[in-house]
Amino acid sequence: MAALKLMTRFNSVKNEIRYATPKALRLSQSKALSTAMCLEDGPYTGPVMKTPSPGPKSLEALQELAAMQMTGSMHFVGDYEKSQGNFIVDVDGNVMLDVYQQIASLPLGYNHHAVRNKVETQEYLSLLVNRPAMAVTPNYQYTSQLKDLLMKVAPKGLDCVQTLMCGACSVENAFKAAFIRYRALQRGNINPTEFELRTAMDNQVPGSTNFCILSFENAFHGRAFGALSATCSNPIHKVDLPAFRWPKAPFPKLKYPLEDFVDDNRDEESRCLEKVFNKIVTSNKEGRNIAGMIVEPIQGEGGNNSASPYFFRSLQAICKEFNVAFIVDEIQTGVGVTGKFWAHEYWDLPEPPDMVTFAKKMLTGGFYFKKEFMPAQPLRIFNTWMGDPSKLALLEPVLETIRSDDLIERTRAAGETLLSGLVKLQDLYPQFLSNARGQGTFSAIDVKDKPTLTRLNMMLRNSGLEIGTCGTAALRFRPALIFTTKHAELCLDMLENEIKKLKELKCL
Repeated sequence: MAALKLMTRFNSVKNEIRYATPKALRLSQSKALSTAMCLEDGPYTGPVMKTPSPGPKSLEALQELAAMQMTGSMHFVGDYEKSQGNFIVDVDGNVMLDVYQQIASLPLGYNHHAVRNKVETQEYLSLLVNRPAMAVTPNYQYTSQLKDLLMKVAPKGLDCVQTLMCGACSVENAFKAAFIRYRALQRGNINPTEFELRTAMDNQVPGSTNFCILSFENAFHGRAFGALSATCSNPIHKVDLPAFRWPKAPFPKLKYPLEDFVDDNRDEESRCLEKVFNKIVTSNKEGRNIAGMIVEPIQGEGGNNSASPYFFRSLQAICKEFNVAFIVDEIQTGVGVTGKFWAHEYWDLPEPPDMVTFAKKMLTGGFYFKKEFMPAQPLRIFNTWMGDPSKLALLEPVLETIRSDDLIERTRAAGETLLSGLVKLQDLYPQFLSNARGQGTFSAIDVKDKPTLTRLNMMLRNSGLEIGTCGTAALRFRPALIFTTKHAELCLDMLENEIKKLKELKCL
């Protein structure tokens, strides 16, 4: 049924898409061949579309899969043996420039030689086969993996790190660390009382507290229950599910270009900061003490929304005033995508955040933290695997390649090309595009409305650009760190070509 819906959706607009007439295909390939990409891309110089996307083989596979699980969010079925660098190949042989990169999780693109070489070692095979439960019997390499990998890229001033499985469980356990520390400060003792231990077993106070996490409108922090309670970006993520009734504060809605609206944006940020302060005061008075605040440097799923360093420094100052843990969620923005390894480095904070969560391009999940947030008792931050040492092993060649190939600088340069090109396109086509924004390659641009965004997204995929959306009407760009200025130029050309087609369609 899901596959049938996909085919129906495509058939309804295929005459509008004009995905691959012989002339269009030749022009696309010619343009791609004229802009050599990078060694990581292997044989691919540009998109080649042989079928609509999803093609017949993808549809057949999705139809079979739909008998066992939900497939409605799936774009197509990938052929990962053939995918390379910045290009993804599907089972129908379509080659697409990928600026979505597995929901922003691939740091070096597909089949990078450094990562493949690591996978072929005996050390990696042992970690993969035996998968130790690291909170019980860690592998002997674990200490050096933390010291030589994770701590080498740790946010300045954070001396502790806990590995975990994914982004959502990283956020969940950061919340737990905030609650445990806050209760210990209240109690004046790190050890729970017998009464607290007993009432906790019945989910009753004082053992089970009424503490809260303050988050922001349009935020996304994951789909586990605590993380989801702090999430407010898409109602379908949350509907029908029980949630903690935690407070949300408004996140600034900035005007672009930023340099033209400095005063307006400062007023908007000040308005939001006042709301944050009042939320904490009110919640605490109601006995629902706020133990932590979590914020994304750039709201990813919620629409690529950002704020100024002034806003984030002010948030940290408010947290300090109320003894609230200041948690920065860098799951999407970490590992160089903004032009710095951690996006919060742009803020020039007077002291480090209390915690920084990570996942995606770090390959493993986890969070960095100040020592005061380390629980005194075992089993409080705990699960079976506490991460995955095989993923830490893969992080070694990733970090070495980022360093040796200067990929953060490459990302910064590619991001400048991408953002300046998006600004030019919105100036050329203001009826369709607006609010180009971003740092590094972590960028987005708003499309006229949701129906137009949906149509444009499909048109782009069928022209050979795998891209995502976010918020209510934004195209989002989340390429790998091997993305170059040439890839950015090709991406912009493809976007302009489809906007021209869209403009023609609107004139019919």
